[in-house]
Amino acid sequence: MFSRRLLVGLILGCTFAFTQQVSAAAPKPYDQATFDAAQRAGQPILIAVHAPWCPTCKAQVPILGELTDEPKFKSLAYFIVDFDTQKDLLRRLGVRTQSTLIAFKGSEERGRSVGDTSASSIGALVNKTL
Repeated sequence: MFSRRLLVGLILGCTFAFTQQVSAAAPKPYDQATFDAAQRAGQPILIAVHAPWCPTCKAQVPILGELTDEPKFKSLAYFIVDFDTQKDLLRRLGVRTQSTLIAFKGSEERGRSVGDTSASSIGALVNKTL
């Protein structure tokens, strides 16, 4: 049988773990209405153009995950665009290749990179959203 102290400790531990996950800027599939709302609100926005078969995209995933877990990016709107299926959106964004990262602050594009797997330069790009 669990003691009350152990049970409270488990509940607090689970609550802490859950709040840590919620605070991270998790990537979401691109949605025009959500993107537009984030732009109107002046939010920091990151778009990652990803293809599941792309080794560069796969290398970017843990770097972006670590960066967006930082508390300063808690309000970051982080969108994933599928390179293989969202061709109209890619044309509108002026994207020609997978592994493209685009940083916005509200409606202003602040920078983009293509094929970058350097944690420091990807970090510098994501910081431009702030």
